[in-house]
Amino acid sequence: MPPARVWESLASDESLAAWGLGVRRLTWTTPRPFGVGTTREVVLPLGSMTVRERFFRWDEGSGYSFYVEAANRPGLRQFAENYVIEPDGDGALLTWTIAIEPKRRLAPVMKILGPVNKAAFGQFSAGAKKYFATHP
Repeated sequence: MPPARVWESLASDESLAAWGLGVRRLTWTTPRPFGVGTTREVVLPLGSMTVRERFFRWDEGSGYSFYVEAANRPGLRQFAENYVIEPDGDGALLTWTIAIEPKRRLAPVMKILGPVNKAAFGQFSAGAKKYFATHP
């Protein structure tokens, strides 16, 4: 899959909702063209959590970064994601970095749920591979 195709998907109206198993629905709340300051709302399957994301890095064609500025459920102190797309031979390498800091009272629970979270976030990679294999 060429890097341009991966970028096209990340910046599309569906974006991660098309292949991210942890995304139920995604709505861009800023008009195109997107860039730094763009916002979107994402509904996650766990308890129908809805988060509002704000992009602080937008490198057209090669990646973006955002943080969660609001959520309808308590528990997160800070949450951010970074996506980098790089050429890799005839394809693309997508590097996804996620940073989560729960509120103090939930930190022990997050630690216990570490293996569950790792498996859940691992589904993101599997979903991306399956999506791009069937949607060239």
